[in-house]
Amino acid sequence: MTQPADGGARLMLLDTASLYFRAFYGMPDSLRTPDGQPVNAVRGLLDFIARLIRDHDATHLVACWDNDWRPQWRVDLLPSYKTHRVAVPAPGSAAASVIGAGGVGAESGVAEEAPDTLAPQVPWIMETLTALGLSVVGVDGFEADDVIATLATRFAPECERVDVVTGDRDLFQLVDDQLGIRCLYTARGMSNLAAVDAAWVRDKYGIEPQRYADFAALRGDTSDGIPGVAGVGEKTAAVLVNEYADLPALVAAAEDPASRLTKAQRTRVLAGRDYLAFAGDVVRTRRDLDVAVALNEVALPQAPADLDEFAALTDRLGLGSSAERIVAALSRDSGAARH
Repeated sequence: MTQPADGGARLMLLDTASLYFRAFYGMPDSLRTPDGQPVNAVRGLLDFIARLIRDHDATHLVACWDNDWRPQWRVDLLPSYKTHRVAVPAPGSAAASVIGAGGVGAESGVAEEAPDTLAPQVPWIMETLTALGLSVVGVDGFEADDVIATLATRFAPECERVDVVTGDRDLFQLVDDQLGIRCLYTARGMSNLAAVDAAWVRDKYGIEPQRYADFAALRGDTSDGIPGVAGVGEKTAAVLVNEYADLPALVAAAEDPASRLTKAQRTRVLAGRDYLAFAGDVVRTRRDLDVAVALNEVALPQAPADLDEFAALTDRLGLGSSAERIVAALSRDSGAARH
């Protein structure tokens, strides 16, 4: 892969499970392998990646992986963390052997609830990405969010731009205009991505991006089983994080009768102070993982790394035009990539 003329790397970090879940639900299950098995998540993900590379002119890419979608250390801090998404897979089921979101955690062994027809596709996704030569990076005991945060923090100084592609609002905490880190937010669909920078976060939530974890801890997030502080909604959470440097400072203010908190705010924060002692650490991404990968190792290939294996997967899985689009995107054949 040659560097762009200006020498700046444009790194794309994928929240892979977020994208393959979106592909699964967004692509028809009539997309099948030659032997009749659904392959919509695989084909949809390939189409997404091809479009992302083409539309955002990426030079480097990492498919970040949930080696544990519900790490035990987060559950130890907050037992309700993602509890509503835990499934008990039948012995021998696909979900019992799949590692990652939609399967089980590498360390916890806890399975995530997912459609029966998605779990078998996750290993195919890994095989396909590997045959293409796209970097797949996960760390046991951690979520893809933590891998993304670590790599964004590490590589941003070397890059012209870092794009985090996700449907998870928690990753807004990584947005940093000075470092060139933004989120491409998928909530409105892959054809209508929101480019989330600091101004976007300020306009949407009234806070700076680096305060998003504390803001989410106060407000709560039902999608992750994070209860928030009772009676504190989005507007009040924004007021509080803008007034106090961190959650311990907020709790200290609640304990001080002379502080500027209103009576209602004080009562609510004090009622939630035990929760606030750890909630921020649950939402806050880890940026210090031991990930043995260098920027030059995640440069996009210009063709599949293993042509024979990719051709075999294309035939076995019936990848059809999705295979053509990703190969065209890697070769920078923009005309072919659109068809």
